[in-house]
Formats: sequence, structure tokens, C-alpha cells
Amino acid sequence: MKTTAAALFRHALEQNGVRYTFGIPGVHNIELYDELLGSESILPVLVTHEGGGAFMADAISRATDTIGVLCIVPAAGITHAMSGVGEAFLDGVPMLIVSGGIRTDMEQSFQLHDVDQQALMRPLTKAQYKIERYEDAIPTVYEAYQAAVSGEPGPVFIELPANLQLLTGEVESMPSAEISLQRPALDQQQIKDAVTMLAGASKPGLFVGWGAKDVTADLVRIAEHLGAPVATTLQGLGVFPGDHPLHAGFSFGPSAVPSSQNAFKDCDVMLAIGTRFAEICTGSYGAIPPEKLIHIDINPDAIGTNHDTPIGICADARDAVPALANALTEMPARDGAAVQAKIAKDKAAYTDEWLKHDSKGRVNPCRFFSELRSQLDDDAIVISDDGNHTFLTAELMQINNGGAFLSPTDFNCMGYCVPACIAVKMALPNRQVVGIVGDGAFLMTGLESVTAAANDIGAMWFVFNDGELAQIAQAQEIPYQRTACTNVGKLDHKAFAAATGSEYVEISTDADLADGIAKALAASAANKPVLVNVHVDYSKKTQFTVGTVQTNLKRFDTKNKLRIVGRALKRKFFGS
Repeated sequence: MKTTAAALFRHALEQNGVRYTFGIPGVHNIELYDELLGSESILPVLVTHEGGGAFMADAISRATDTIGVLCIVPAAGITHAMSGVGEAFLDGVPMLIVSGGIRTDMEQSFQLHDVDQQALMRPLTKAQYKIERYEDAIPTVYEAYQAAVSGEPGPVFIELPANLQLLTGEVESMPSAEISLQRPALDQQQIKDAVTMLAGASKPGLFVGWGAKDVTADLVRIAEHLGAPVATTLQGLGVFPGDHPLHAGFSFGPSAVPSSQNAFKDCDVMLAIGTRFAEICTGSYGAIPPEKLIHIDINPDAIGTNHDTPIGICADARDAVPALANALTEMPARDGAAVQAKIAKDKAAYTDEWLKHDSKGRVNPCRFFSELRSQLDDDAIVISDDGNHTFLTAELMQINNGGAFLSPTDFNCMGYCVPACIAVKMALPNRQVVGIVGDGAFLMTGLESVTAAANDIGAMWFVFNDGELAQIAQAQEIPYQRTACTNVGKLDHKAFAAATGSEYVEISTDADLADGIAKALAASAANKPVLVNVHVDYSKKTQFTVGTVQTNLKRFDTKNKLRIVGRALKRKFFGS
């Protein structure tokens, strides 16, 4: 049978259940795009920038049961997309990056886009492939897909040379996908050992991350049986329901809210699931687990790396957590009423502290999130970017479902929110999808709202507008008593919305919250992208910012600590 590699490639993507590709066509992938246009199950989506396309592919993988696919030109397309690819790589998100490649049937040098793409992508992908024969197209895609979704998921790169796309070659068949996803074997003795350690605990606690997003019900069973508080990573918000009385908050160390700090103060046995104890979730490594640590993760490299782990279980949470929950029922249940009461009291006090803060006529973040939560469906998906708003969301927004919160975390890349909202709303049109983004991050990828308007996608973004890079500014203010290079350029948000085909809503004060949020939700439901300009008050610092700065200052030796503190005091009282 004569066919092109582009046709074979399309067949393989269809067999793997791909629903969308994101990218920009060019001379090296026009045949592939022509094939995709003829697909009955795949929608190719044109983006304004490959970086936005990569964030869209990432979000599709996080929010749905299909893998996100990036379809881009070589060289420039690759370098544009690398931030989104890096985010997926460090956050453990599956993705296929499909790039055209220079012709392999020409002897001439200095072809357009002639760079070593395999070398470029090696540090940020799990595997890299270059298709050199027609007959290899389908098996390569299947192998790449299996690599992307197996073990700890991640992005995989495939290069498809232009000549194989354009010219016909002979192949024997177009086989169906036969993907076998092997999980690590579960060690039952380790489960028994974990039960024994938890049974002997006086104050057990759970710390859960994104890797546990599919086992929420079993996490609840474990926490309730142990009467134990539960903290989550940033990515893991919602993995344990935010409205559950044992939910303590984001993180558990000095950078955590008081309810979580207090709940974990004397924790003697910790059950950690689907977390690497990375920098963000631990507040710059200030959150230190107890010596008796049970760590469950699918990535063996995550276990015992940052902390000694007496019981390290390399397993998929979907296997280990139900097994542990079932085994725990053989031990007597603990009464968690006192723990629940203390968490509720501390949460109420922290909320009251925020509500009493004088926002001087601007929008109080706590009142914003309270009103937003009251108007959202319980299964609404909230997507943040990177910035001060991220940690405000983590501290003040209640997320009640696993997978209902998405955020760039370990790669920590600004610009994620806008394209991610578009992709998720496109894939899940019947669910509310809400973006929380700072004005600085919005400037990076806000133009993707054109993509939303062109496709009648009701994505909405609440832009926290304060005129500066607030997270960095606050981190500078504490030790330096001044800021440097944090003021962002002024943008006429109303004019921008009009220019990109978006609806515009302005929330200037607390009094505007109820009506403004309702208008945004209504426009989104009518399949219109919405830009909401929120004049937020950032004068009160999050506990994450305060705790993380303090944690880092403590690492300095006495001489440098005195120098930094002395300089700060001098600038505070005498100016810079």
C-alpha cells in the first residue's frame, strides 16, 4: 500500500485517542496539517504562539483522559514551545511534541530550520524519536505514546522529516494501537509495614500531591480512619477535598497557613503520596517531615531523595492507596473530632484576619475568593498562573475536587493560565473554567484570547491588576526594603478585550464583586471569552511569601544575616 508518513502519523494519533493538536503550520508540516484536517476525530487548533500551544497541550493532558499534542515547525517552533514542554516535564504531565524536520533526501547543507532538534529536546523530554522510514511512522508514535504515559508521565518528542510527509512510500498495513501500561508491582509487605507504623503513631498526618488525584475517595477513607490532618502540594489542591474538615491547607511548614502549621506541629508519622517534596510545596524546603515517613510515589527517584524514608513504596497511587485504605480498616479507627475542631478554628481566624485587612478601596483577595467560590459549581476548574495570585488562590480558595486546580509548579513558568483555560474550556465546554492570572503573566500570553474568540470558547480570566510583579516585589521588600524592576507596562485592558474579541468586566471594589463575577460567568456560558479586570489589593502578604523569605534568611550565616537585616533596617528608617 502506497501512502505518506503524514497519513500514517494521523492514523496513529487517532488510534491513541488524540482529540486536539495545537500549533502553527509551516513548510515543514503542511502535509501533516492537511491530513489532520481530514480527520473525523482530531481538531487541529491554530494558536498565536507555540509557547501558548504547549501550555494548551499540557492542560489537555491534566484535565482530560486524552493526551495533549503539539504540532509545530522545526527549530523556531521548538524553541518557542520549550517553556511549555519544560513545564510538562518537571510537573509529570504527558505530552506528544510533533515537529516537522528538514528533508533527509537532499545532499545540500544549510536547509531552513537545520538544527539538531533531538539535542535541543533531550533535557526536557522523556524520549526523542526521529522517523526515517515510512514503515516506522505508526510504531514510533505508539512507542512514543507509551513512553509519555508510562511510569511518571512526561513529554516525548517526535521529528517527522518533510520529505516523508510529502512523498508516498510503500507500507504493508496500518495496525491498531496495542498499548500496555505496566505499573510497578505493589509490595504487600510494605503496605503491612506502613499500617504498622501508622498504627503506632500518636499524631499521624497526610501530605498529598498531584500523583494522588485519582484516589480521592480512598484518601478520605485513610484520613478519616486515622483522624489525621491532610495537607496538599500546590498541584495537589483539591486532591483531598478542600471542604473536608480534615483538610488543613497547602503545605505544612513555616510557609503554610496557620491551620496547617498547627495541625502538623507535632506530627510523628507522615504518609506522603504523589509528591517529590520539591521547593514550592515545601516553601523552599522549610517544611520538613518527621523521621517516620511513609512515601508512596511512582517515580523511584523521588523516594528518599530529599528526606530519609524508612518506608518507600514505589507504586502507582491507584494501586497503593486503595490497598493501604483496605488494610487500615483492620486497625481501630481514631477520633478526629479534636483535630477537625482545631483546623476549623484556625481557618476561621485566618479568614477573619484577611477580611479585617483594610484594602483601601481596592478588592480584598479574601472577599474575591469567597464570592467566586459561592458562585461556582462544585466541579468548576480553577487555573492559576505563576505569581502572587497563585498563593492567594492556594490559601484563600477552596478547591473540592481532584484535578480541579491546575497551575505551573516545578518549572514555574509565567504565561500558563490564559492558554490553559482555552484548552480546558474547549475540551470541557459544559464545565466552568476560571483563570486567575496576574497582570504581568497576562501580558505574556494574553494574545491567545484571539484563539478563544476565533473558536467561540468561553474561557474567562480574572486578571489581578496591581501594576507590578507582586510576588517578586514582596520578596524584595522584606529583606531589601525596596523593589527593583517589578513595575509592569500599563495596558488598557478594556481596549485589549475589544481588540481581541473578548467581553470586558471591571471589578474595582468589593462592592463590584457579586455582579462582576456573575456577568463573567454569564458571558462564558454564552461561549464568549471574558477578561475581568480586578483591581486587587496586594498590600497584605501571603503566609507563603512571609514564611519562605524567613526560611531562606535563616540559611545565611550570622555575619551575612546581620548584614542583610542591618541593611533592611537602615533603608526602612533612613531611606535608600
